[in-house]
Amino acid sequence: MALVILNGPSLKARTTLRLGGNAMAEVVVRDVRDCEELPATLERLGGRPLILGYGSNILADDAPLPLVVVTPAIGEAPRVVGEDAEGVLVRVGAGFRLPRLLGWLCARGLSGMEGLAGIPGTVGGAVAMNAGSYGCETGALVTRVTVFDPVHGVRTLRRDALHFAYRHFSVADAGERAGWTVVADAVFRLERSSRDVIHKTMQENYAKKKATQPVTAYSAGCVFKNPAHNVSAGKLLDSSGFKGKKRGGMAFSEMHANFLINTGEGTSVQAKELLSEAQEKVKKEYGYALELEVRIVP
Repeated sequence: MALVILNGPSLKARTTLRLGGNAMAEVVVRDVRDCEELPATLERLGGRPLILGYGSNILADDAPLPLVVVTPAIGEAPRVVGEDAEGVLVRVGAGFRLPRLLGWLCARGLSGMEGLAGIPGTVGGAVAMNAGSYGCETGALVTRVTVFDPVHGVRTLRRDALHFAYRHFSVADAGERAGWTVVADAVFRLERSSRDVIHKTMQENYAKKKATQPVTAYSAGCVFKNPAHNVSAGKLLDSSGFKGKKRGGMAFSEMHANFLINTGEGTSVQAKELLSEAQEKVKKEYGYALELEVRIVP
């Protein structure tokens, strides 16, 4: 397959917060072998690359964006590639949707990812952000990842060559020269378990999310990282009076103060003003410097 190039994609249409202007172009990668063409293609198009999966962690400016969206649409379906005493190895493409993967695992009695129920992203996005919930972190399940960067090309790397931290992923030896990295696929280690138990756990986790988070709103999930292991950004924001606080069409959710939502007519300026106001208030009242979990582009 060849790279697919689209003109002027709207980030508003491509992100779950429904904010953002048009990028210069979009390059869709459907086969890992085509990644080798990316550097020359990006140089020709002239924009800075923005690697974008489902767009569930992005706050994009409403103005025209000097970016080229790179979409890893490598939708290789999950398949078992090995099994040993430690578990079952499942390989899946970066463009495969996370909810579909969880359904596939449940149907085959493979446990480990139940905590990710209700997260709407792609496999590549989950790896790149080390997505986690209810005691499950993507990075803890990864055994190998196939990646591309413009310096090293396509490589399949084992777990010890990868660095995962709280909502963070990087390749240990990529270096600053690499600039950017595309996740092409990942291999996860799961455990065999009862399908009924897995299904029940996923249902319970999703029900908890639905009861406490605005899962149907235009949102980018949690916008701030927890400042410490036992300190919740949401509770700090709630105590500082930000639950339900609005600015124009943007608001902190009434259900969960760490969720910024777009009520339909919000702007990126309003969103960033609310975020800055929240950071200043929490710093002043509690001494914590809240770090963004949502990615602001460009």
